[in-house]
Amino acid sequence: MEQRHLGRTGLRVSRLGLGTLTWGRDTDEHDAAEQLKAFWDAGGTLVDTADVYGGGEAEYLLGQLMENLVPRRDLIVSTKAGGVPDPDRRTDGSRGHLLAALDASLARLGTDYVDLWQLHAFDPHTPLEESLHALDIAVRSGRARYVGVSDFCGWQLAKAGTWQLSGDRTRLAGTQMEYSLLQRGVEREVLPAALDLGIGLLPSSPLGRGVLTGKYRHGTPADSRGGSEALAPFVEPYLDEAASRIVEAVTTAADGLAATPLQVALAWVRDRPGVTAPIIGARNAQQLTAALSVESLSLPDEIFRALDDVSAPVHHYPDHDWSTL
Repeated sequence: MEQRHLGRTGLRVSRLGLGTLTWGRDTDEHDAAEQLKAFWDAGGTLVDTADVYGGGEAEYLLGQLMENLVPRRDLIVSTKAGGVPDPDRRTDGSRGHLLAALDASLARLGTDYVDLWQLHAFDPHTPLEESLHALDIAVRSGRARYVGVSDFCGWQLAKAGTWQLSGDRTRLAGTQMEYSLLQRGVEREVLPAALDLGIGLLPSSPLGRGVLTGKYRHGTPADSRGGSEALAPFVEPYLDEAASRIVEAVTTAADGLAATPLQVALAWVRDRPGVTAPIIGARNAQQLTAALSVESLSLPDEIFRALDDVSAPVHHYPDHDWSTL
């Protein structure tokens, strides 16, 4: 698998990442092992997790697999901290919480360091410089090699990235955000800020929460996320008429390329400017292998432009030059 630099750093990662959101919850040890082995065999290196995935079970499971299945040295391990299971406070970016969470993550992962440590979300109740100080401490102490953020909007990313470039601080390497043909909101301000600051984008839900695979074109499969009581609200926003038009365009392009809708949608986001590695979340190794097959596909320019056009979000002032409006 092709390797790319994460932002303006020396860290090289596979241009597809493996997500572990469901590990230890919906994905058991056997399925997780099959996924990680298939990913590693395909040349994948970037594995993304978080301290709240499965209540910590995702990190623990990954740690067990690194001990018994795939060598730690062959993986780029990315985890996050700051999310808390508290309905009254979804994030805790205090320095004390973040550093304690990092230590707990390292214990579960069974490693002395993570390759990439990210703030899971912006905490409006903690000064940003306090949260960012935790990133600096993590790098200086050797517990993290590189740092980044997740789910920061444009001004938050610009502020954090600029702050880290001043003084003796650790620059942000990456930012993780949802990005797909069905969700292009990051193109308004997040992606321009990331490109300007040299921060690599790691798209989550690159297949539009599964909708871009085409599985929902003629109804909702019972074994899909949309057919799950817990995850149906997660999928439902992408089942409207506008999304349907985009899915049909992807399907048409796939037919013309002798490819699958999954491959076309994933290739589109993988090769967007500023993107380093989409993060793939799969239920099983079979699904993951289907996604990994995109490595051999590059979209022709005319297909790329056609998909751009059919999925183009409406951006007006102030995102575009006011004189052109």
